Amino acid sequence: MQPFFFTLFIASLTIVLIAQPTRTDYSNAVIREVKDAPDQPLSEVKKSDEEWQQVLSPIEYHVLRKAGTEPPNGKIYQQFKTQGEGVYYCAGCGAELFSSKEKFDSGSGWPSFYAPSAENIKLDIDQKIGYKRVEIRCNKCDGHLGHVFEGEGFQTPTDQRYCVNGVCLTFSPKEDVSTSEKKGAAPTKK
Repeated sequence: MQPFFFTLFIASLTIVLIAQPTRTDYSNAVIREVKDAPDQPLSEVKKSDEEWQQVLSPIEYHVLRKAGTEPPNGKIYQQFKTQGEGVYYCAGCGAELFSSKEKFDSGSGWPSFYAPSAENIKLDIDQKIGYKRVEIRCNKCDGHLGHVFEGEGFQTPTDQRYCVNGVCLTFSPKEDVSTSEKKGAAPTKK
């Protein structure tokens, strides 16, 4: 009887391993920088799935449109930790999301902020993994940005951590932001 169960276990394990989706290597992804941001406020952005695939990189599309997650502690996180003052915009539509004034290093492996800098964020309930989490979405293009966590004990004014996928962000350094009224523009895919 035991050899039968062992064979069954090995067969089941093999099926599970074969059925695993392949992972794409996104280790070279970076937060893009924008230099010129338009002065007009952005209206709601709606595009077809095909249009999003044309303007976003594969990892941006995976995260923003399919609610994916970039790998932690990658090049993006290292880049985020060294960026100076500036504003972070949505990589999908250019809406202003966060300021470097609200960013902090949570040690989580993803960019973290204790509050959004503009009202271009909306929060939704996400139960995809079996328990309730608060999902962060862009209010302009409805792109998935990450999740917000509360009560983790960080020494921040809000005790919240907006845990954001870095590929969802474009960064405009302070010297390129002339007024607080500027709204971002996502660069076009090259």
